[in-house]
Amino acid sequence: MKTFTTIALLAIGATAQVIESASFGYGKTISPSRDSIPGWNIGGEGHEPSLLSDKLILTPPYPGNTRGSAWGQSPVIQQEWSAEFQFRASGPERAGGILQLWYTKDGQARVGTSSIYTVGQFDGFALVVDTHGGRGGSIRGFLNDGSTDYKSHRSVDSLAFGHCDYAYRNLGRPTVVKIKHTNSIFEVTVDDKACFSTGKVNLPVGNTFGITAATPENPDSFEIFKFILSPATGQGQTAPSYQGGAQQQQQQPIADQNQPPVVRDTGNPVVDAGIGAQFVDLQGRIQLQNKATNTIIQDIKAQGGKSDARHTELMQKLASKEQVAALDARLQRIESLLQNIQRDLEGKDYSSRFNQLQDTLRSSHLSLTENLQSHFLSAITASSPRMGFFIFLVIAFQVLLATSYIIYKRRRANMPKKFL
Repeated sequence: MKTFTTIALLAIGATAQVIESASFGYGKTISPSRDSIPGWNIGGEGHEPSLLSDKLILTPPYPGNTRGSAWGQSPVIQQEWSAEFQFRASGPERAGGILQLWYTKDGQARVGTSSIYTVGQFDGFALVVDTHGGRGGSIRGFLNDGSTDYKSHRSVDSLAFGHCDYAYRNLGRPTVVKIKHTNSIFEVTVDDKACFSTGKVNLPVGNTFGITAATPENPDSFEIFKFILSPATGQGQTAPSYQGGAQQQQQQPIADQNQPPVVRDTGNPVVDAGIGAQFVDLQGRIQLQNKATNTIIQDIKAQGGKSDARHTELMQKLASKEQVAALDARLQRIESLLQNIQRDLEGKDYSSRFNQLQDTLRSSHLSLTENLQSHFLSAITASSPRMGFFIFLVIAFQVLLATSYIIYKRRRANMPKKFL
């Protein structure tokens, strides 16, 4: 009975309608190409996202302070749609990061690799997965019509219109998020459990889907396994998540298709599928560790190359043996010359010459002082006015004043007098 159910689910998945231009991860591999996903633009800051056969690693476990993004190239023309999004977050105990699923207008140009806290005035919807509030994990929904600048807003957390708590880190398996958008309801479920829903959200057509992730210095590694978009017309046409045995068998493809893990058949499809999923998860983690190890080795090689270049530069700046020998010979010649001068000074008595030089300087100083005094005195005497001439000028001026006063008094006395 269980085997028949599994086959039926696989048959439904094979006939499900998938909008391939806006989806990836619905086949045996995440992409037919090794370095790109058809219909999607992949980019990053601080690193390049890694594309493996079964997942896209947006942010690696090492180093931190990185960003990654994947944006669909084709706008969604369906008014009603259903999206399935599978991701996994793993890291140390106190690591952190943020993951966003966007449905926005001009998302790659306006959003890029931004998070909900660093984006500006986007137009559309954002589903945010992070450890907000220290509750071990939360999933929140945000809306914007392009008028609110989230980057400069005082409290971005207060703008969420719906949320639920969910511990998504280090589960060892992908977390499945489903979003259903119709004219009557907008709902979000996580691992087939209701997260939040509302009947007041109506998103326009023409927007594009995108996935962005950002990590701090102590990072989480965000891995994206699939994103499937399908029309929401009918329950049987949505892409199944294959929970239980069907899901585990669907995730069976791994990075190395030539060497699949050997799983002993127990006769129970569910147990076999669980064991196979554990092998898939283990191999995925090994690939991730190998990728991180290769990154560390490349960093070490780069540092070794820089050290070799620095050593070569220092060796070029160091003096050669011939230059050192020439400098040593030159110093020896200077030392011998100084020793000869010292011997000459010790063998002769220069005290009489120093006394003679002192007497000469003293006599020169006295003669110079006398000449300067006589010169200054003669200059002052020649430039000063005579005292007799000065006295004559004073007396003449007083006589002139007295004469003027007498003339004035006489003229006043001879003037006619007027009487009233």
